[in-house]
Amino acid sequence: MRKRDFPTLLLYVLSFLLLWEWLRPIEQLTDTDNIEVFILFLLVSLALSYLKLKWIWKFIIKSCYILIFLHHFYYEGSLFQFSWLSSFIANVVNNVGLLAARNWGDLSDEFRSFLFFILLWLMVYLIQYWLLRQQQIFIFFFMTLIYITVLDTFTNYEAKFAIIRTVVAGFTVMGMLAFYRILQREQVDSSPAFLKKWMVPLAGMIVFSVVVGIVSPKAAPIWPDPVPYLKAVKEGAGTTSGLGPHRIGYGTNDDRLGGPFIGDDSTVFLVEATGKHYWKVETKDIYTGKGWIPSGSTPIEFREGDFVPVYSIPGTVERLPETAKILPAETKHPLIVYPAGVQKLRDIKPVSPYEGLIQIDTTVERIKSFETEAYTVDFSVPKYKIEDLRKATGFNSGEMGLKFYQRYTLLPKNLPPRIKQLTEEITKGKKNWFDKAQAVEDYFGRNDYTYDQKKVALPGKDIDYVDQFLFETKRGYCDNFSTSMAVMLRTIGIPTRWVKGFTGGEFMKYNLKDGTKRVYKVTNNNAHSWVEVFLPNQGWIPFEPTKGFTNEIRIDYGSNTSTSNTQRAEPAPVQKPKVPPKEDSKQTSAGEKGFDFKLVWLKWKFFFKANWKWFALSLTGLAALIGILYRIRGKWVPYLLLLHYRFKKNDETIGKAYLILLRQLERYGLKRQKNQTLRNYARYVDQFFSTREMTRLTSYYEQYLYHKDLPEGGWQETCELWENLIKRTIA
Repeated sequence: MRKRDFPTLLLYVLSFLLLWEWLRPIEQLTDTDNIEVFILFLLVSLALSYLKLKWIWKFIIKSCYILIFLHHFYYEGSLFQFSWLSSFIANVVNNVGLLAARNWGDLSDEFRSFLFFILLWLMVYLIQYWLLRQQQIFIFFFMTLIYITVLDTFTNYEAKFAIIRTVVAGFTVMGMLAFYRILQREQVDSSPAFLKKWMVPLAGMIVFSVVVGIVSPKAAPIWPDPVPYLKAVKEGAGTTSGLGPHRIGYGTNDDRLGGPFIGDDSTVFLVEATGKHYWKVETKDIYTGKGWIPSGSTPIEFREGDFVPVYSIPGTVERLPETAKILPAETKHPLIVYPAGVQKLRDIKPVSPYEGLIQIDTTVERIKSFETEAYTVDFSVPKYKIEDLRKATGFNSGEMGLKFYQRYTLLPKNLPPRIKQLTEEITKGKKNWFDKAQAVEDYFGRNDYTYDQKKVALPGKDIDYVDQFLFETKRGYCDNFSTSMAVMLRTIGIPTRWVKGFTGGEFMKYNLKDGTKRVYKVTNNNAHSWVEVFLPNQGWIPFEPTKGFTNEIRIDYGSNTSTSNTQRAEPAPVQKPKVPPKEDSKQTSAGEKGFDFKLVWLKWKFFFKANWKWFALSLTGLAALIGILYRIRGKWVPYLLLLHYRFKKNDETIGKAYLILLRQLERYGLKRQKNQTLRNYARYVDQFFSTREMTRLTSYYEQYLYHKDLPEGGWQETCELWENLIKRTIA
């Protein structure tokens, strides 16, 4: 059991598969991303255990792995600028204090990831302990079965094949461990033939049990809905493939959109402003075919009263200054929201807990939540000119960087082509990006699309979310409309991004101290998504494709008055265009010549998410091939040795060749005993093969070993003896 042989390797592979079953549901049921990093950590940890490295090397390698990926996910700058380590250590110390105080909700994301790595580390140690020392893994196997069956019963996780995989891997491991316990107890030597006699019936039993379990009829469940809440809200589930509705509200995981929602009028925050505005929380830029994911994470910090580091409205656009006050509801971690055109956050009460600093992820433009009673937002309302909006007709490298353009026009490779065909029909005759975007926006209002929160489909495995909505169901809510418009415009080369936040809310009263200000209540029912289109020198322009919703952008059509975008009759604008500064565009264009690790990592990650099953099958096939080659190494290794040493002419070759012969004889089964001299061992080998070749070869080797001298051409004379012995070991 302590050898690095094929049966031990098989035990480790099967144990990895059992551990993998614990990770499979996490990405589907939680907001955890980059799950492939944790799977790879399990592989590395088990490989180090199998190779029997010293504990200090295993500790160093695992620690470096954890630190590298924590830095990649949560910190900027070079890995070898060790200043980030002090921030990480301070974060760990702070979070340990939160753990002691039982403030679970206050733990930072990087500390949660760190704890997850440590948990996996401990699980690998337990697996190693159960395999090598206890030789019993039933408890872990049983806990794995309970884990996946409970998730299958009480959540949306489908565990049919997970149960089959777990049963096959678990019973195989337990059967092999039972075999080795018998060998150890009876103190007998194992042989391949003896192992085969044990494993063949075991494999047959497992296959028979699985097949019978699959084909056997199943009785209907006596208790079809074990969760009373799911039973209560089951009505209105629509075509959701068995998935129950969700309660409406803001969520951070959008990698799988669709399905029904249930209304929730819980207050999220109050607003004091001159009129209604859309309130942004974050943006996302990668459409996967099922939903949206961010292209990365770039967390930075800024101080209260400083300019918020998001794309501002370019100086070419006329702006009107505005101020609003946000009064979060009585929740411990309110969302930090802001309108388009945000400039500053000030008058935060109480101040940010991060020593006056505010944390923001500039990739998704999301400000990290913290406990606050109120804060004030300074922002600018853009007033566009129609002739400026209509200037953009195509990509121009002088107006935006190529990487920026590619990032916001990226689409899945398997996107159905009829989406692009429909978009081209809708925008036929339109010459510029703005008019094309308006045409797509108006398309949903003029056709038979229905706004509905209940009878909303959830696309199946091979169905595209946008394609299903555009051509099949034509029924959905804001996510369906906004995602469809963003994807449609990308098919014709117009950069877009998906925006999440809240609509303006419900008017409650006028502010008694300032009659120009009104108070609005924003609830979970106001959670919303919309589209922003990037126009050079104008920034991010908001569009509202959702049927029944409107937003107002101020556009000067050249008359004496400004005209709104024939949308919502609200007293104030809702959005801001945001554009990278001109200098940034130049830097991006210049940087295209170099190697961009983040872009390569993003492409690899996106490709892995789309093809992870093929990766898993390929790795499994490769592991099986390696195992088979290792198992039959007695048939092909001797030929490699013969080929390698056949053309050697140096007499000193006998030293290495003789030692290789000893290892090959041991693999064949002629093991040299402890304290056995080479001459005695040579006589034993010659007696087994009925020759005198090993004794003669040993005599030459001893002459070389002790005298460092052979007659000229000695290796050529002994090479034939060596080859004959190698050939005899070919199984």
